[in-house]
Amino acid sequence: MATTRRLTMGQAIVEFLTCQYTSLDGVEQPFFAGVFTIFGHGNVAGIGQALLQAKDRLPCYFPRNEQAMVHTAVGFAKMANRRRTLACTSSIGPGATNMLTGAAVATINRLPVLLLPGDIFAARGPAPVLQQLESPSSQDASVNDCLRPVSKYWDRINRPEQLITALPEAVRILTSPAETGAVTLCLPQDVQAEAFDYPEALFHKRIWTIARPRPDRDLLEQAAAWLRSASAPVIIAGGGAIYSEATETLGQFAAATGIPVVETMAGKGALKFDHPQALGAVGVTGAAGANRLAREADLVIVVGSRLSDFTTASKTAFQHPAVRFINVNITGFDAGKHQALPLVGDARATLDEWLPLMQGWQAPAAWQTRIASEKADWEREVDRVYAGSGKSVMSQAEVVGILNDVTGPRDVIVNAAGSLPGDLHKLWRARDPKQYHLEYGYSCMGYEIAAGLGVKMAAPDREVYVLVGDGSYLMMAQEIVTSIQEGVRLIVVVFDNQGFASIGGLSQAVGSSGFLTRYRHRAPTTGLLDGELVTVDFAANAESLGARAIRACSADAIRAALEAARTADRTTAIVVPVDIDQRVGGYESWWDVPIAEVSTIDAVQKARTEYERAKKSERFFL
Repeated sequence: MATTRRLTMGQAIVEFLTCQYTSLDGVEQPFFAGVFTIFGHGNVAGIGQALLQAKDRLPCYFPRNEQAMVHTAVGFAKMANRRRTLACTSSIGPGATNMLTGAAVATINRLPVLLLPGDIFAARGPAPVLQQLESPSSQDASVNDCLRPVSKYWDRINRPEQLITALPEAVRILTSPAETGAVTLCLPQDVQAEAFDYPEALFHKRIWTIARPRPDRDLLEQAAAWLRSASAPVIIAGGGAIYSEATETLGQFAAATGIPVVETMAGKGALKFDHPQALGAVGVTGAAGANRLAREADLVIVVGSRLSDFTTASKTAFQHPAVRFINVNITGFDAGKHQALPLVGDARATLDEWLPLMQGWQAPAAWQTRIASEKADWEREVDRVYAGSGKSVMSQAEVVGILNDVTGPRDVIVNAAGSLPGDLHKLWRARDPKQYHLEYGYSCMGYEIAAGLGVKMAAPDREVYVLVGDGSYLMMAQEIVTSIQEGVRLIVVVFDNQGFASIGGLSQAVGSSGFLTRYRHRAPTTGLLDGELVTVDFAANAESLGARAIRACSADAIRAALEAARTADRTTAIVVPVDIDQRVGGYESWWDVPIAEVSTIDAVQKARTEYERAKKSERFFL
């Protein structure tokens, strides 16, 4: 007779989480590294009680914001190559909806995180309870329904026994490289406290083996034939090349065939910057040579990328009239993009099987000579930009150059939004596959500090540098407190340019003159936000949250501050003023940002004319 264990629904969830493991290439590890929780109405008495009982077996972390705790879990999962993650539980109402943005970050970036928001009473007796949204069309609706479209799996557990089928399905999705993202299990507050006789087998140790699927052999041989007939092939390395730990294999494949490798945001670092075939960033934020070769390529091999508009430059990057695509991806949906020849499988396994089929073949000598020339030209351009203009206030790129010089190969930089991603993608010389941690699927302001905490938790032996613009800092800086509380030391570099540099530049480019992108007082004479600049003391703010803070206004001061931060006993914030008007321009690329077709503003009219000209180069791949 099967044995059972009488537990509340909340206790059963916690017990289940402690028993889940992953295994890849024979390496076994616990899947859930802990739980982030902000207790409130709807989870404190249910799952909160269960976490208290299991506090010696499942670590609990107390962050400051529900969105931030999901960002931390995402940063942790990304750093762990999706092999591990954290769960996040919240109260009902605003606690649950605060997790919505974090869930979108996880799902768009194909990163696993388990969300356990509290929910309204399943029994409905006390309704409407505190923080409950009422709907005249259904008594089953709650704000947690907002999480449906941004979750890879969503369920509401209205009876305690529903966990028996919901929990394994949730972890199946989370541990699947092809399906992973945010998984949401909504937990009605009354059901969390209800007891049920759960089968003991639910709490047995479960090892989820992460497989390395191989592509179809016939399609692989076809891909090899396509490559043998190509005269100007290019490889695009995406995040999947790193998550599948295919970077060494990719380097061997590129070296053996002489094909250049260009990188997406998620794929940067797939090859070390000094690899002979590494041409750096591609797309709107890409390098000149990478974009020129992409434009001329007759065959594009995409390894682990979902081909977003920045990578593909809104369908303008690839202009060869007969260009063809081969997409290596664990997900069939992504493998089929651009009408590609789809090699659905693990990136490392696919390249391992493909390389022997190319024995004796290399890209044409003229193409390889071109690669070397473009690479040398770009390295000289990076040196030029890093050197700066000599102005009294440094450019953002100069500060990035100092950081690139000071950091070690195993150090990690974390960023997500603003003008920094573009500069970093173009200029950063990555020396390790996990050095460059950019969230650019959602490009979520506020991600950086929270995610930096998760990165450091996943890799405590690495130095973690959080690079954050003043706009993103102001949206979500409070997890500095959590880093102090947990003894997780970060180095936070705040780029202070008193505004939104990226969107300000885009606003100017589309003829809107940077409208409402600088921090200005409302002027009494005009009634508009065009008065004196608003100044914020970011160092004082960081100190108030418990960090050490240093203001650094010169190259020497920045280097000294970074040296001090590396030996500090807690998180250090280094505030660096930068010139908002010294920007790194684009190189050989165009991004589709629709501009008003009619306007009374001359600059907008001019920008629209240029937009219509550029848009003619967009194409569909059929």
